[in-house]
Amino acid sequence: MSTTALMNQQFRLAARPVGMPKRSDWQEVSEPVREIADGEIVVKALYLSLDPAMRGWMNEGKSYIRPVAIGETMRAGGVGVVVASKSDKFAVGDHVSGGIGVQAYWVGAANDKTAAFFKIDARLAPLTTWLNTLGMPGMTGYFGLIESGQPKAGETVVVSGAAGAVGMTVGQVAKHMGCRVVGIAGGKEKCDFMVKEMGFDACIDYKAGPNAVKDGLKEHCPGGVDVYFDNVGGDILDTVLTRINLRARIVICGAISQYNNTTAVKGPANYLSLLVNRARMEGIVVFDYADRYHKGVAAMAKWMQEGTFKSKEDVVEGLSTFPEALLMLFEGKNFGKLCLKVADE
Repeated sequence: MSTTALMNQQFRLAARPVGMPKRSDWQEVSEPVREIADGEIVVKALYLSLDPAMRGWMNEGKSYIRPVAIGETMRAGGVGVVVASKSDKFAVGDHVSGGIGVQAYWVGAANDKTAAFFKIDARLAPLTTWLNTLGMPGMTGYFGLIESGQPKAGETVVVSGAAGAVGMTVGQVAKHMGCRVVGIAGGKEKCDFMVKEMGFDACIDYKAGPNAVKDGLKEHCPGGVDVYFDNVGGDILDTVLTRINLRARIVICGAISQYNNTTAVKGPANYLSLLVNRARMEGIVVFDYADRYHKGVAAMAKWMQEGTFKSKEDVVEGLSTFPEALLMLFEGKNFGKLCLKVADE
């Protein structure tokens, strides 16, 4: 097919945000999709993954991955369908997952290492599940908990951001490993869902009052905390550190409460609890487990087929809504994995 008739809508980073990103921090452009050369493909974006990590990618400075450059299409994972191909690796009609970016079409070499596209089976699970449980958030929760948290049957695992994509995975994996699981989430509706639908033993509503987390941990973790999987940082991390057990493991996955600060990041004031309890605090990045993603996918796909593992996605429609949809992550408005629907197949 000729691709020049296709128009590619993109969101490019126009300015480095100060505090919460604004629509003016983005440049929305539209341009024709170019013809492809031998070895190249065109991927039509169907769903994009909106993740808290995206806020860090907008900042200038050294990190685990280079920042998005000013004028560059915003980085984002996604799932799509190949609509043009001059490569033996992918055929037209193949469903793929990879680094599509915040745009309607991705164009380039089929073996591009940055995009890292791989085929997905749309019959195994809905496409949005490949951005959640069977995608990067699922791999983050699965390997981060198992490799860094090292939970043992009978231990108590606490996870913050429990109603988000990573938190839901962490809690359910921990239950499969025989642990007691206590979530921390914002709002009664989310907390009730985590217990009734996701199988958590308890869930603490941090919005219930100034001492909600402290009192909730005392009530639901009377024997202390063995593993804490942290997605939010700030005051909640500080409070959990007062309840950790001897040889506890604290997994630092994210700090969403700090990402839009205009002042210095708030570190843990109670870090001496690590010394007293001979505990370990370790940061994780999902890319470290890339060579084993297939094992995580196989394990959780099996649980889903058995009906013992659930995947919940929160879908917002329309590529043009990207700037506002992204803010849902930092306002606590998403319920489950936040996905942006770009197009129908």
